[in-house]
Amino acid sequence: MGRFVFREDIAIADCAVEVWGDSLGDLLATAARAVAELMADPESIVEHESRPVMLTADSEELLLFDWLSEILLIKDRDRLICPRAEVRVSDVKPLRLTATLFGDVVDPERTRRNLDVKGITMHELRVAREGKEWHGQFVVDL
Repeated sequence: MGRFVFREDIAIADCAVEVWGDSLGDLLATAARAVAELMADPESIVEHESRPVMLTADSEELLLFDWLSEILLIKDRDRLICPRAEVRVSDVKPLRLTATLFGDVVDPERTRRNLDVKGITMHELRVAREGKEWHGQFVVDL
C-alpha cells in the first residue's frame, strides 16, 4: 500500500493531501484511504459493506478527481465510509478504473467521526509517474 501525508502549507482553509503508490491503482487506493481517514477513524469502521465502482477518464488527474468525487457521493448518499479499496486501472486511454470499496455505514454509536469532507477541488490537482513510483496531490473542501 502507498503512503500519504496531509499538507497544511498548500491550502489554508481546505486540506491538501499528497499520495504515493507503486502503481496508479495503488495511488488511487491510497487516496481513498486518506480521504476516509479525514472523515473517520478507520479503526472504528468494520468492513460490512462493499461497493463496486467503474469510471473512465481521459487523464490521470481527471480519474483521481472523479474517483474521489464518487467516494464522497457514496458517503453522502449511502452514509458509507470506505477506508479500503481494491483498484485496477487500464494502461490505455481513455483510462478505465474498476474498483471495489470496502467499509461500513456510519454508526453514531461506533464510528468515530473526524471532518466532513464536502468536495474535491481542481486546485493543485496533480498525478505523475516519478521513476517507479506514482505521485499525486489533491485538495479537499472541508
